[in-house]
Amino acid sequence: MDFEFAELLNSGIGDHDFEWLFQFLKGMIKPLAATAVVLMAVILSYMQKLGLEGEMVYAIVRAFLQLSVIGFVLQFIFSQDHAVWIILAYLFMVSVAGYTAGQRAKRVPRGKLVAGASILAGTAVTMFLLVILNVFPFTPRYIIPVAGMMVGNAMTVTGVTMKRLRDDIKVQMNLVETALALGATPRQATLQQVKRALVIALSPVLDNAKTVGLISLPGAMTGLIMGGASPLEAIQLQIVVMNMLIGATTVSSIMSTYLCWPAFFTKAYQLETKVFSTD
Repeated sequence: MDFEFAELLNSGIGDHDFEWLFQFLKGMIKPLAATAVVLMAVILSYMQKLGLEGEMVYAIVRAFLQLSVIGFVLQFIFSQDHAVWIILAYLFMVSVAGYTAGQRAKRVPRGKLVAGASILAGTAVTMFLLVILNVFPFTPRYIIPVAGMMVGNAMTVTGVTMKRLRDDIKVQMNLVETALALGATPRQATLQQVKRALVIALSPVLDNAKTVGLISLPGAMTGLIMGGASPLEAIQLQIVVMNMLIGATTVSSIMSTYLCWPAFFTKAYQLETKVFSTD
């Protein structure tokens, strides 16, 4: 950008000269210019009669507004440098992620609650370990971006796990009921379905880790390099990011399978047929 972001961060929202606002608007010139590629996509959609023009415009306008608002919110939180704001921001992200993942698995009873609790467990445990090991200091500037990356990936994996598990059990109800009739526990009766759901949900995360740097440069690494950091420093951070994403998504997805079982089975260890009777 044409200005130093440090000046914007240090300007403070309470300044009466509104210098921070001028700098912000000045810095938005290039992002606005970049919407030319969106215009190209809109034109192509119209020419191909895809009917996505309105959705494209809505998506980019919403992204502009959301990112602008979150930028001001983060500026405020960074200036406060208080643990309470870190926790509130983190819980807000988990709540939105839980709702979104629950929407994907909407046939799972209490899916939003299950997804939210799973995401909270996976990301909280991972973040705790990173802080204890002194990988990241417990400050807003580090914790909030890192938590955002973990929550976002855990949201996707958890939603896929829950939906896939429910769908697989529905397709193989006869096999599960036979195993239950022979004395198997719900865990034993659905072991193969759980494994399949977890493998499918976690595969994209693992594939991304295998090909990182070979096919494309990840966002965190790219941002650091564009910000002037050494490529070696950027690589070190990206390795940490990949490690924490694998840890958080694995814990969250496994936790979601355990939390789904009470909704899938009765207290008598029978399938809750009403859960699987609708699509």
